Amino acid sequence: MRTVYDIIKKPIITEGSMAQIADRKYTFEVELTANKIEIKKAIEEIFPGTEVEKVTTSRVLGKIKRMGNNQGSRPDWKKAVVKLTENSKTIEFFDGLI
Repeated sequence: MRTVYDIIKKPIITEGSMAQIADRKYTFEVELTANKIEIKKAIEEIFPGTEVEKVTTSRVLGKIKRMGNNQGSRPDWKKAVVKLTENSKTIEFFDGLI
């Protein structure tokens, strides 16, 4: 059985994702097979006091890489953008990065 920490792998910290924090949107890398309902429940359990309004997911295909004659690809992964409600608590992990 999967735990919430298997569903939410790590936060994505980029310039674009940091700009969305003002709109109460946080970006995470999630498991490929996770759906929006599982992601919502996992975020609310990992970060108590947060209420998720909306979850948007997208699947990112791995890039094809080449080194000499050898060719391979990076693994595919899934990205989730989580929007919190207005009366929800913010995620403290991201507050220290701004």
